[in-house]
Amino acid sequence: MKKYIYILIAVVTFSSCSDELELTSPSELTVQGFWDTEEGAKAAHTGLYANLRASTGTLWLLGEMRSDIWGGRTFESPFNENLIENNITVATAPFGGWASLYTRIHRVNDFIVNLPDVPFTNEAEKEHLLGQAYGLRALYYYTLLKTWGDVPIILEPVKEIDPSSLSKPRSPQADVMDLIKSDIAASLSSFGADESFWEGKKIFWSKAATLALKGDVYIWSGNLLGGGVADFTEAKTALQQISSMGISLEPSISSLWGVPNEENDEFIFAVQYQQDEAETFYNSLTGRSTEINPQYNDEGASMSDFIIDGANRYGQSEKTILLLDDNDDSRKDATFIRLYIDDNGGAGYPTYNEPKYFGSIFNKFLGRVDGSVRIFDNDIPLYRYADVLLLLAEAKNFLGEDPSGEINLIRERALGTNYNAATDAYVNSNPTANANAILNERYKEFIGEGKRWWDLRRAGNSFVIDNISFLNPGDEYKLLLPITQDMIGRNPLLDQTAGYTD
Repeated sequence: MKKYIYILIAVVTFSSCSDELELTSPSELTVQGFWDTEEGAKAAHTGLYANLRASTGTLWLLGEMRSDIWGGRTFESPFNENLIENNITVATAPFGGWASLYTRIHRVNDFIVNLPDVPFTNEAEKEHLLGQAYGLRALYYYTLLKTWGDVPIILEPVKEIDPSSLSKPRSPQADVMDLIKSDIAASLSSFGADESFWEGKKIFWSKAATLALKGDVYIWSGNLLGGGVADFTEAKTALQQISSMGISLEPSISSLWGVPNEENDEFIFAVQYQQDEAETFYNSLTGRSTEINPQYNDEGASMSDFIIDGANRYGQSEKTILLLDDNDDSRKDATFIRLYIDDNGGAGYPTYNEPKYFGSIFNKFLGRVDGSVRIFDNDIPLYRYADVLLLLAEAKNFLGEDPSGEINLIRERALGTNYNAATDAYVNSNPTANANAILNERYKEFIGEGKRWWDLRRAGNSFVIDNISFLNPGDEYKLLLPITQDMIGRNPLLDQTAGYTD
């Protein structure tokens, strides 16, 4: 049984005229003596992860829903079609109020400002907690930058409920990136030589998580913000350090997924879910028994005894189905259960048969069955070592080096005993071909993990336009989201994202 994470911080929510910058003041806890003791600080630390978990569904939507993974057949009314089709205007701008990410940032700001003054029995513990907090703040600002580009920079806790003092303009992307890099440096400085996981668990941020984030950030900065070779080299160096921290690729896909496997060596940082506390959002990628039980899986087995009570709001695109339609690749069955309307005379459908295809169930985070119910309590990894290897391949490719070693480690794991180096190994080619090979491998590896949109963006605008059928040359401005008119009305210092008009 995993340890529960309780939400220990009660926060009063104000309805006010600066909603997009969240006027709630966690600093008010200071006057109650909240920051006077080590116990209080550790309670606040626990709250940081409860806050992160509250945004995990949003992080998934931001990182994946605009990609080419979804948009296929569902057997209930689909959700987020505007995102899938990139049908985004000022009038339909999603994620108002900066997707509530500043709420999370305010909590972290409060923690970073107040923790240094709290007496700890073991000062090394306090430094570890600071390392975690700086890493989380870098993660939030990186998400904001990738989504909107220019965003306000707020580093101090909110102390006054005064709309005029809370209005802040959007800072340039370069300044936001400088902050992210500064927080990453502060995180690594606080961790120092401490490579441990808090309480021995991957559900807390760590030095390994900061290094994974650093690799991700510096590749983005190097390719999209002009950092070039210096940034790619920083990324490569950071990513190469992680393998010495007890992190490694799991030997098979079967040892990676499922609640019993969550303490695996591959996860670097995961968001914790637990029965009776919080369940994941992945039940929306499954369905109801009334639709599923009459169907058959692709092996021809009846689904009549399948236990489920979810929804089917997202269907894998035909592009995704065809990409994974390889029976030698263990990711095919690990990622989806494909449903058909009959058993094909007991033979099933080893390859995709569109006229008989009914829909699919997302299998990667399918939780577990407890009696007659299914519990969606998988921990959700934000970084795992397969991610590190393929990010390292990206950094090497940008540096003109051979990325095939990392690509082939992922291919070999996926194919297992079916792997034949003579036919399956990737051979180093030109930078564009290498980039497409990396993207293709990441596509298959990280379906459902909130990566694909960011992967395409990090590779460059042309890769987005080439892969997303709903985007065309001239739509590059759509790679960043607009902000709502309501946000501008509440904060007149905000400018609309470039390219969007009323």
